[in-house]
Order: sequence, then structure tokens, then C-alpha cells
Amino acid sequence: MKRIAVLGCGLVGSVIARDLARDDDLEVVAADASAEALARLSDVPRIRTRQADLSARYDIHDVVLDADAVVGAVPGFMGHRMLEAVIGSGKPIADISFSHDDPFSLDAFALQQRVTAVVDCGVSPGLSNFAVGRAIARMDEIEDVAIYVGGLPAQRGKPFDYAVVFSATDVIEEYTRPARLVENGVVVTRPALSEVEPVEVPGVGLVEGFLTDGLRTLLTTVKARHMREKTLRYPGHAASMRSLRDAGFFSGAARAFTERLLFDAWKLAPGEEEFTYLKVEVAGRRGGSARRYTAELFDRTDTKTGTTSMARATGFPCAIVARLLARGEYTEPGVRPLERLPENAGLAGSLLVGLRERGLDWKEGEEGQ
Repeated sequence: MKRIAVLGCGLVGSVIARDLARDDDLEVVAADASAEALARLSDVPRIRTRQADLSARYDIHDVVLDADAVVGAVPGFMGHRMLEAVIGSGKPIADISFSHDDPFSLDAFALQQRVTAVVDCGVSPGLSNFAVGRAIARMDEIEDVAIYVGGLPAQRGKPFDYAVVFSATDVIEEYTRPARLVENGVVVTRPALSEVEPVEVPGVGLVEGFLTDGLRTLLTTVKARHMREKTLRYPGHAASMRSLRDAGFFSGAARAFTERLLFDAWKLAPGEEEFTYLKVEVAGRRGGSARRYTAELFDRTDTKTGTTSMARATGFPCAIVARLLARGEYTEPGVRPLERLPENAGLAGSLLVGLRERGLDWKEGEEGQ
């Protein structure tokens, strides 16, 4: 019996814990500061819940003490300190706690501790990185990388045409943190919510994409002439969010108040469905010929369980990788983002099989130009 500690049991962490508990050879310890969040997992036989302050290093050390692997699913503002604490405990971790801090700043520490830390292990960053890694494995050089990703309600609704499917705090962070991208081989920054362009989503129609700071580790690991990530929303949403941001509602003392209001305004209504769409396009060359690799993922709410597509697309990759860590199948030490996984064909295959077993419709293809 292997034991996996899940740190954080919110919208996505709870989905990860339930998915892990499906396996007869796994025991799950789910930790969170919220007794209410833990109570929602009390009906699962192989989940043992534990109330803990996951902002405190010693609480984290205590929770993961007997774990074979750890899942990091805390809010982004806690993510880096949590990751450092887990590495310090000598435990391998699959982490989805999106933080503005550079995870590679902990690479030397992870190597010293002989710990495998798979960071940004969700949908984007996460599966987007994996797709770029798949393209790199097929090409001699990379020229252009474009990532488009978003989670949206299936039906538009005023005033924001949006419903939150993960932390509202992290959504606002996306709208305020400057976006880093690559132009002509140089990393530059642009304001978030800028460079809006129309994007066609199959089966949905026209949405808009705007710059966000989701490239993260790809800025270090990938040599490309051009590279960018854009978040997808219904048309008009970016302009509304820019107005709030530029008026000061996302900064200073006003931010906490705005987050509370928007979290209520952005809640999915009971029974309301949503979808997640990811598209990655990579242009490059192999053997002197131009090639283009494309990966797509489209998922909807699981109407049987009520699990959102964003929780599925974010949580399932993390749960699959956590299994690989707990069972000793992935042991390379250091900070290992998902673009590194395709370097091992067996590990990449395990992730793809796991996605398809869970009903995530991953499609990829390659063609010449």
C-alpha cells in the first residue's frame, strides 16, 4: 500500500484525492485548514482527512512524514513555500499550485535532497507544457509556440460572461501579473489582458484570447523565436476586466473586497455546465523541412458526478503523475516541469493512457508545411 498526501482540498485538490482513492493499492491523506472542505471527502473509504495549516512548514512536514508522494494543491500565494517545505521533507511531489515565483529557484535544493518535483502539473501550465515537449521530441528546432487555453460556462451570462472554476484569487492574479512572452528570441513583457484576438473553439464558436503569464518554465527550457500564451474568454470579458483593473479594483485594499464580490458573481449556478479548451500549436523544422505540431483538448462538465471540466483537466494529470512518483516509476531528481516528461517515452505514454482512461479527449497531430 502506497500513501499519497494531498495538500489542499479545494475545487481541484478534492478531485485529485478522489481519483487517487480509486486505486486499491493507494491510501490518501487529505489535508486542509478547512474542516468544511475535508468533510466533503468523508464518504470516501481510502481517504483519511487531516486538518492542518498548510502555510506552516512544520504542519506540512508532519502531514507528509509517512507519504510516498505528495500532491500540492494549495492557493498560488502559498505554493512556493509549500513546495520548498515538501522538498525539504525529502518527498517527491506533483504540484499544481500556480505561483508567480520561479520554481527553478528550488532546482538545486531538489537535486541536493534527491527529490523529484514535478511542477505546474495541471492543464496550462501543465498539459500545454507536455504538448510543447511532445513537439520538441519530433523536431530539430522550434520557431513558434502558441498556447490557447480557457475554462468557460457553456452558456453566456451577464454581466461578466464568466464562471470561476478555480480560485478567484488566482484568476485575478492572471489579470494583473504582466505577461512574459518571447519575440525574436528575446523574453519581453506585455500587460495582461492585452493583444486580444478572435479564436474559434470547435462546437462553441468565437471567443477571444488575450495575453497571460502562463509560459513560466517554458521560458527557460525551450529555445524558440516566438512563444506566447493566451487565455480564452467570451468576447468583451477582457475589456471589462481591464476597466476594473485600471480603476484600482484589483490592487491595494480594494482587491480583497473585489475578490469576494466577484467570487459570488462568478459562481456556477447549480447544474450549470462549463467546458475547458486547450490548443497548442508548435511550428519548427526537422531535417530541413518545416513541420507543424498541434495538440487539442476539449472537455465538458461530468454530468454524472458534477465534476467541472477544469477540475478534471487540471487534477487528472497531477493525479496520474503522483501515482508514477509514489510507485517509484519517475525518480529523476530536480524540478521537472511537464515539458520534460516526453524525454521518457514510457512516462509520456502512461500520462496519455491515464488521460484517455479518464475520458479526457486528447488529440494531437503533425504535418509538413
